[in-house]
Amino acid sequence: MDCKAIHFTRKLKYMYYVYLLQNQNDKSFYIGYTINLKRRILEHQSGKGGRTTSLKRDWKLIYFEGYLNKRDALGRELFLKSGSGRKYLKKQMSHYLNLK
Repeated sequence: MDCKAIHFTRKLKYMYYVYLLQNQNDKSFYIGYTINLKRRILEHQSGKGGRTTSLKRDWKLIYFEGYLNKRDALGRELFLKSGSGRKYLKKQMSHYLNLK
């Protein structure tokens, strides 16, 4: 392992995740960002995830992406929350989720 690889692994503290939840009752979506995906999903499922997801129950993780850079993850989250991003997700997920 060269010096650059060692330096890189020491700087890497977290993975940053952008995720997509689907409510199993009304099929609505929620897009979020976190450094601890498992904990965050459990928070959403228990009603402690935030205002939007606490109003409903039965959220299921259907998609996520991992990033090494926080800025990249936040940029991706913002894109996916935009009109173009939601259209992109709907198109990508339509084969898996039977969306119309």
